[in-house]
Amino acid sequence: MELIALVILIAAAIFVIQSVKVVPQQNAWVVERLGKYHATLTPGLSFLVPFVDRLAYRHSLKEIPLDVPSQICITKDNTQLTVDGILYFQVTDPMRASYGSSNYIIAITQLAQTTLRSVIGRMELDKTFEEREIINSAVVQALDEAALNWGVKVLRYEIKDLTPPAEILRAMQAQITAERDKRALIAASEGRRQEQINIATGEREASIARSEGEKQAEINKAEGEAAAILAVAGASAEAIRQIAAAIQSPGGEQAVQLKVAEKAVEAYAQLAQKNNTMIVPNNMGEVSGLIGTAMALIKGGKA
Repeated sequence: MELIALVILIAAAIFVIQSVKVVPQQNAWVVERLGKYHATLTPGLSFLVPFVDRLAYRHSLKEIPLDVPSQICITKDNTQLTVDGILYFQVTDPMRASYGSSNYIIAITQLAQTTLRSVIGRMELDKTFEEREIINSAVVQALDEAALNWGVKVLRYEIKDLTPPAEILRAMQAQITAERDKRALIAASEGRRQEQINIATGEREASIARSEGEKQAEINKAEGEAAAILAVAGASAEAIRQIAAAIQSPGGEQAVQLKVAEKAVEAYAQLAQKNNTMIVPNNMGEVSGLIGTAMALIKGGKA
């Protein structure tokens, strides 16, 4: 009896183990019944028929990164490139992923490599470095169309590295160095050109400033001389008016005669100092005649 109970207990345990399944989150399990697809178990508690149902495939529904092995691709201009990339995909249909391909990971890897060779073969070497986004998009599009039958969704493809041969790398480095030297020479020449322009502009502005200063100085000088002439003329006119007023006053004519006589005597005195020979008028009445003439002129001016 005890043996029978033990057998029954072992059979019940096996039954429970075979029939009760707990599927983890982000997983899907494919169940076959009598060798045929029966159902896909979703996360949570599920029950199977022991010895009839079989858990055939287990799939993770998470995003899976797949490292695509590096390969040599030939560009349009016959240059070899070693390309290394990584692919991201996700199982969207567990049933198709189980029966659509014997190994969908190998299928995706091989298709990614062939598609990459085809895309790079249509591009020149320089374009492959500039248009990585186009290459990535082309690979994803080709893989996504084929992976539908495998129950897989290709999310994105990223090129990790593009490595040309060493000779091409040296040539590219020499080209980059030459281009940088060219830009440096152009920048230096532009700097010298701007410097010459700045110097010429400064000299022109300085010359204009100097000419404007000289012009203003000449104007100021002319205005000063004109003001001086006007001042002298005004002073002379004022002196003449005062002399005329003095002449018109009582005793003015006698004062003028006396002044003219003094000037005449001073003139003879200076003449005597500058020459060894002194000229004396024959008739001293000429002096009085000179004075009379001066007075006549004064009277005429007054009239």
